[in-house]
Amino acid sequence: MKQNLWLQQLFALVRKEFQQIVRDPSSYLVAGVLPLIFLLLFGFGITLDAGVLRLAVLNESGGRHSLDLAANFAHSPWFSTHGVGSMDEAARLMRDSGVQGILVFRQDFDAALERGGVGELQVLVDGSEPNTAQYIQSYSQGLVTRWQTTSLPGGVAAQQPINLQTRFWYNPAAKSVQFLVPGAITVIMTLIGTLLTSLVFAREWERGTMEAMFATPVSRMQLLLGKLIPYFCMGMFSMALCAGAAVLLFAVPFRGSWLVLLLLSSVFMLSALGQGLLISVTLRGQLVAAEAGLFSGFLPALLLSGFVFDINSMPPVLQALTRLLPVSYFNTCLRTIFLTGDVWEIFAPSLAFMGLLAAILLGLVYKNLVKRLDV
Repeated sequence: MKQNLWLQQLFALVRKEFQQIVRDPSSYLVAGVLPLIFLLLFGFGITLDAGVLRLAVLNESGGRHSLDLAANFAHSPWFSTHGVGSMDEAARLMRDSGVQGILVFRQDFDAALERGGVGELQVLVDGSEPNTAQYIQSYSQGLVTRWQTTSLPGGVAAQQPINLQTRFWYNPAAKSVQFLVPGAITVIMTLIGTLLTSLVFAREWERGTMEAMFATPVSRMQLLLGKLIPYFCMGMFSMALCAGAAVLLFAVPFRGSWLVLLLLSSVFMLSALGQGLLISVTLRGQLVAAEAGLFSGFLPALLLSGFVFDINSMPPVLQALTRLLPVSYFNTCLRTIFLTGDVWEIFAPSLAFMGLLAAILLGLVYKNLVKRLDV
């Protein structure tokens, strides 16, 4: 009987919050219209830059020409190279985002150059980041051209002694929309999870309804769940809308599992909701809470998640900061599940971090949600 009463009280709080969301016209804007507007703007209106590019080098030839050209790549200001012993190892590094491209010297590369033929050199790039892929392609072509004109006899001849082939992995068409749309979903989910919930308790304090709820027999856990559940459902609805728009409207491939996407989105949403609720329960003014939600949630998702700016091109201090932000993990997971598939080497640590952060934040919300007026 006592448990049934507890659930009835919780359902009453959840119903009240849903009614408040339905009565607020801005809720329809945030949950339905705003995600589509964000996807359209971010899908077509942003260009990206790249810092030092990570390149795996597979030298199947091992001769003096290939070693010399590989050294030119290693000493280039544009590349950070990592030698590998097999294509399987190189493919694993690129799948796990350890490198952004693979430079492959064919077995007959040196032999072909020695006999005056054409050496086959291949560059495989991660097409899930089209702009980065284009940079790798352009820089590689420039390095190869400069090397063959300075290091090979007849390097400036009409027939170039090296044939550089470029292949795009994961995003063969090199369309930027397939890279930007998953990042835009990260920003949208953060907007719903952190910015909106940062106003939940602050709004109750300003309207004077918090005192009325304190006078009821509901517990702190019921108050917390009563605020958490409606916005969690709202976030999942927006996630489903965004994922559907990404696949149907923007033709972004989805190569992973929908259940895994649901798991990733749920865990991230809990961490974002925990952050927003902690702001709301700590700051009792809507204006201050909104500013805190903007600076701690929306702006990091936009600027520090790897969506707009490549994390590897950031200063070391900011790179360290991104490792503490759940949005950077979620952004990586979204790009991976859409363009690559289910890669648990990336998902597992990301889920562990986001889940731990969600537990800490929601625990702090519960601790600070004291049913007293003098705190």
